[in-house]
Amino acid sequence: MTTKEQSPEHHRLTQIDDPATPWRRFGPYLSERQWGTVREDYSPDGNAWNYVTHDMARSKAYRWGEDGIGGICDDDQLLCLSVALWNGQDPILKERMFGLSGPEGNHGEDVKELYYYLDNTPTHSYMQMLYKYPQRAFPYEWLVQENARRGRHKAEFELPDTAIFKENRYFDVFIEYAKVGPEDILLQLTVCNRGPEEATVQVLPQLWFRNTWAWGHDNYCPQLYATEAGGSISVDHRELGERYLYYEGEPDLLFCENETNTQRLYNAPSEAQYYKDGINNYVVYGHEQAVNPAKRGTKAAVHYSLTIPAGGEQVLRLRLAPANVDEPFAEFDQLMQQRSEEADAYYAVVQRDMHSDDARNIQRQAYAGMLWSKQFYYYNVRQWLDGDPALPPPPPERKEGRNHNWTTLNNCDIISMPDTWEYPWYASWDLAFHCLPLAILDAEFAKKQLVLLTKDWYMQPNGQLPAYEWKFEDVNPPVHAWATWRVYKIDQKNRHGHGDTRFLETVFHRLLLNFTWWVNRKDGENRNVFEGGFLGLDNIGVFDRSADLPEGVFIEQADGTSWMAMFALDMMRIALELARTNPVYQDMASKFFEHFLYIAEAMTKVGGGYSLWDEDDEFYYDVLNSPDRGRQMLKVRSMVGLIPLFAVEVLNDDMLQELPRFKARMDWFLTHRPDLAKLVSHWQQPGEGATRLLSLLRGHRVKRLLARMLDTAEFLSEYGVRALSRYHLEHPYVYKTEDKSFTVSYEPGESQSDLFGGNSNWRGPIWFPVNFLIIESLQRFHHYYGDDFVVEYPTGSGQYVSLLAVADALTERLSKLFLRDAEGRRPAMGNNQQMQTDPHFKDYLLFHEYFHGDNGCGLGASHQTGWTGLIAKLLQPRRQDKHPAEEL
Repeated sequence: MTTKEQSPEHHRLTQIDDPATPWRRFGPYLSERQWGTVREDYSPDGNAWNYVTHDMARSKAYRWGEDGIGGICDDDQLLCLSVALWNGQDPILKERMFGLSGPEGNHGEDVKELYYYLDNTPTHSYMQMLYKYPQRAFPYEWLVQENARRGRHKAEFELPDTAIFKENRYFDVFIEYAKVGPEDILLQLTVCNRGPEEATVQVLPQLWFRNTWAWGHDNYCPQLYATEAGGSISVDHRELGERYLYYEGEPDLLFCENETNTQRLYNAPSEAQYYKDGINNYVVYGHEQAVNPAKRGTKAAVHYSLTIPAGGEQVLRLRLAPANVDEPFAEFDQLMQQRSEEADAYYAVVQRDMHSDDARNIQRQAYAGMLWSKQFYYYNVRQWLDGDPALPPPPPERKEGRNHNWTTLNNCDIISMPDTWEYPWYASWDLAFHCLPLAILDAEFAKKQLVLLTKDWYMQPNGQLPAYEWKFEDVNPPVHAWATWRVYKIDQKNRHGHGDTRFLETVFHRLLLNFTWWVNRKDGENRNVFEGGFLGLDNIGVFDRSADLPEGVFIEQADGTSWMAMFALDMMRIALELARTNPVYQDMASKFFEHFLYIAEAMTKVGGGYSLWDEDDEFYYDVLNSPDRGRQMLKVRSMVGLIPLFAVEVLNDDMLQELPRFKARMDWFLTHRPDLAKLVSHWQQPGEGATRLLSLLRGHRVKRLLARMLDTAEFLSEYGVRALSRYHLEHPYVYKTEDKSFTVSYEPGESQSDLFGGNSNWRGPIWFPVNFLIIESLQRFHHYYGDDFVVEYPTGSGQYVSLLAVADALTERLSKLFLRDAEGRRPAMGNNQQMQTDPHFKDYLLFHEYFHGDNGCGLGASHQTGWTGLIAKLLQPRRQDKHPAEEL
C-alpha cells in the first residue's frame, strides 16, 4: 500500500502488535447471548437450552462468559460495558437479546430482535450498531406461543410479524464507540423516537465485572464505586489498572453484585444481598432494597430517564478512560466525528474500485458484522467436567456425556464467531470462510485465527480439529488448508508480493496431523474413499450421517472423498510454495500429489466397484454398502455431487521448472503409473499459458456436471446454486428398508425435516460458502481451459459462454440477494413492506445463514455475517488485467 493510500486506521494496524499500543485489547467481544450455551450447562442430560434459560439469565451469574446489547469488553472479558433499556411497558429490563431456544422454535433457535451492525474498523477505533426497541410491551409470550403453534410446515414467526413496529412506534438506539487511544473509549447513545407521539424510555449504560471470584479458584473480588466528586464510577481491578466511567448530567447510579439470585431461581438463601437482577428489580418493580445504597458493587448502571418528542432524539455521552481525566467531554464530539471520518477514509481505500453506492453500503455492513462478531470465548473442558471447588460437583453422567473426550481443549481467546446470538461459539469450518474477507481488512488477525485452531489446546492430540461446542467430535469439511492458502495469497498481495511463509509453514505442519487423522480415521476400507459424517451438510442426506450405522454398513461419501481430494491439493500447493525457499518441501508436495491421484482413482474408477460417478445420470452420488443389499447408490441430486468440482488446482510451467525434484518425481510417477496418469486432464498437453491441471473431473465430466448445475429446473436459482436439485420437488427420492422409508424432497425454505433439529437446512436453499467455492473452482478451470472451453448457460438456453463468464454470472446472482432491484427491493428482505421501503429500514442489512432457493428471502440465523460475509469479497470488482485464478 502506498503512503498516499494510508489512512489513520491503516497506521493503527501497523501498531497493533506493539504492547505499548494495544488497539485490540478492547473490542466488541461481548456476546448477545450467553444463556443456553453448552459452557453454562451443568445438567445431567446435556439439555443446555433448559439449564440456563432467557428468563433465568438476568438472575444467574454466568461461569464462562457474559452477554449484553451492543457491548464491549477487554480481551480477557474482565470488564464489560453494554446498554440496557426499559420502555415502561416491558415485564423485564432489556439487558440482552431475546430469542427462542432450539426446542421452542418451529425451525430451531432464533433471535427475535431487530438490530444491525452498521460500522466497525479492524482496531475497533470506531464502531456503530443500531437496536430497534419497540415502545409497546415486547411480545415475549406471543413469539413463543405462535412459533410453537405453527410447526415445521410454516415459516418462523418473527418480531416484525407482530406489527410491533406499526406506526413507527419504536426507538432507534444508535450505539457508537470511538477510541481516543487504545484503552480510552467514548460511548455515544443516540435515541430517536420514530413514533407519532412523545415517548419516554429509560436508558441504562451498564458496567460490570465478569464473575471470576465465586468458583473457588481465586476469591479476589474487584469493585465498582461512585466517586465522591461525582461524574464518574471508579473501576478497581488489580489487572486492569486505574480507570473510570465518566458520565454527563445527573443520572441515578445503581449498584448491585454480579451474583446469582439463588432465592429466585432455586428458592435457596444466599449470603449475597444485592443480586445480579437488582438493577432490573429496581427499575421495573421499584424494589429500592435491590440496589446498594452505598453505591458500590460488581455491577453498576448509569440510569437516565428520557422523554423524547415525536420525531426527536436525545444523545447521551460516556467515556471509559484508563486514568483520571480532567475534562472528559471537552473534545468528545470532535473525537467521535474524527474517528467516524477516519473509518470513512479507511473504507475509501478498501472500496476504491467500487462504483456503486449500494454495493459499498452492503459491503461495509458485511464487514461491520464480521468485525462485531469477534467474540471472547472461554471454555476449559476438563474444569467444566470436574466442576468448581465452591459449587456442588456436577452429576456423574457428565463424565460420559458431551465433550467428555476433549479434556485437552482449553480455550480463552478472541475468536471469529458465525454470529453473536445464534452461534456465540466458533465453528471450525465457518471460521475458515470468515478469514477470507477478514484478511482483506486485517490479515494478521485472520492468520492468527487459522493458527489458533491448530494449537495443542484446540486440536486433539490425534490431529482432529474441534467442530463446535455442541459436539467437538463432529466432523467439519477439511477446508482449513484451503483457507490458509487463500489468506496467505491475500496477505501476499497486501505485502507487495512478500508472502508470510512462517505463517504458511506453521499451519502446514499442524495440518499434517489433521490430514493423517482423516486418512486413519475416515477411510475405513483403506480405499481412499472417505466417510466423514455429515460434513456440515446438515439435512441433505437420506440418513443422519453422523449417527452410527448398523454393523457392517457404511457410506462412501462423494463429498467426503472430494473434500479430501481438495485437502490434498491444497496441502500440495502450500508445500510447493514453501519449496521455493526450502527444497525439503518438494518431497512433501510429491506426497500430496500422489495422494490426490489415489483419491481421484477411487472417485472415477469404473468397473472396479468403487466409482461414485453414475454414468446414466452423469452425477456423483453417495454409496451405501450393507452386507445384505451390497452396494447401492443413493441417487439424491444434491450439493454432495457438486463438491467434486472443488478439487482442482492449476500449476504453471515456471513453477515446475523452479522445483526440479518435484517435477522429476511427478514425471516418474506418471510414467510408471499410466493408470493414474490418464486421470489427469491432458497432463502432457499444457493449457492456456503453459499450465497443468489437476482435477477430479476431466473436461467431459465437467460439462456434464455443469449441465445439471446450470439448469434452472434443477440447481440454478435466480440467486445462486441451490443445495438440492429442484427435480426432487416432483420426484422425491425414497429409500425403503423393511420397516421404514426415508425421503428427500426439495424444500426451498425452512426444512420440514427434524433430522438434525434446529434450523439446519440444506434441502434446497442457497448457501454462500459452497457457492463461493463453486465460483473459485470455475475460475481455476477457466485458467486452464481458457475461453474456447464453453458450456451452455443456462442449460437449455442455447447460449454458450466460458467458465469464467459462468463464475461472474453466479457472482452476480448471489449479489442480487442484497442489491436493490429495478423496483428498489432487496430479495433477501422478503415481503416485509416496511423493511423494503421505509427510509429507517431499507438500507440496513441482515446477513442470513442461508436463502430461499426460489425467491431469495433470508432464512435461518438472521445475523450470520460469518460465511455470508463472503458477499463482501464477491462484491469487490475483479481486476480485468489479471485472471482471478492467479490470485487463488
